[in-house]
Amino acid sequence: MHIQTQVQLKPFNTLSLDAIASHYCKIQSTGDLVQALEFAEQQGLNILILSGGSNMLLPEQVHALVLHMDIQGIELLQADEQVQRLRVGSGQIWHDFVLWTTQQGFYGLQNLALIPGLVGASPVQNIGAYGVEVGEFIENVEVYDRETRQFCSISAADCDFAYRHSIFKDAPARYIITHVTFRLLKQPILKLNYGDLKTAVGNEQTPENLERQVIQIRQSKLPDPKEYPNVGSFFKNPVVDLHFFDQIAQQFPHLPHYPQPNNRVKMAAGWLIDQSGWKGKQLGPVGMFHKQALVLVNYANASLKDVRTTYQAVQADVAAKFGVKLEPEPVLFGEDGLIRSHQE
Repeated sequence: MHIQTQVQLKPFNTLSLDAIASHYCKIQSTGDLVQALEFAEQQGLNILILSGGSNMLLPEQVHALVLHMDIQGIELLQADEQVQRLRVGSGQIWHDFVLWTTQQGFYGLQNLALIPGLVGASPVQNIGAYGVEVGEFIENVEVYDRETRQFCSISAADCDFAYRHSIFKDAPARYIITHVTFRLLKQPILKLNYGDLKTAVGNEQTPENLERQVIQIRQSKLPDPKEYPNVGSFFKNPVVDLHFFDQIAQQFPHLPHYPQPNNRVKMAAGWLIDQSGWKGKQLGPVGMFHKQALVLVNYANASLKDVRTTYQAVQADVAAKFGVKLEPEPVLFGEDGLIRSHQE
């Protein structure tokens, strides 16, 4: 374990925000993690967990110990005729892992191809795309519990997975994810709930083609963070009750929507943003991408203040037009390394 000081985090966050960490450490084992936590306690430093950096908003100065998770490895566990169990290190690149599962004949994650970030971050947001959420295929999540000061395993049933939600969001300072165990299918069951995906897959309904089409669709709509720094979808798709949706739909009958359990309806945030005039629009160095209104882009060395000014303007215009308050997906951090509310 090696603690570095005054480390630039710009290369480690996909929105490419300048952020200097007072202390930084790459974590490649559970032993590294224990030592780093001991150091932070001795120095009176808060902890900021850095995974793939694809879902975070950082200030220019971070006075904390940044733990950059880099635990590698894919371990094949007990299998049967239907299911293969895999224990995966939190530092594995998510997209590479998805590609590997397809090559090995393990199925279920193909709809989640090309999502940026690392495996360890996938349960936190319960990442999802094209009708699939990662929580459907997680068996358990191994963590270090900072409250009990011990390593433990949390079953999927106890993770409280929901749309873009888990217990790891409820208690962000408590758990540090080290490994995730997946239960993947040996026989493919394709999910083609979304029209554009079903059309793209066509008659070649194989996991390999499904994965290819997901990648092509995402590449056609979403900018490469290396060319246009971004965090992917910036806002969550709002989920509202059916009565409220029916009122909006009377005025906007073409609003894309998806029925949810308990008389709820998910609305397409990108469409709401587009209809509010923000697709391709910029405020200074920050704007919503011209091909996909849901993606906020840092066009020219933007600061966190620039980003917040833009997304708050988007929120205000969507709320004025549709009566819906969009909720940002990325996590906002303060200078002390702790998570802040977007309302502050």
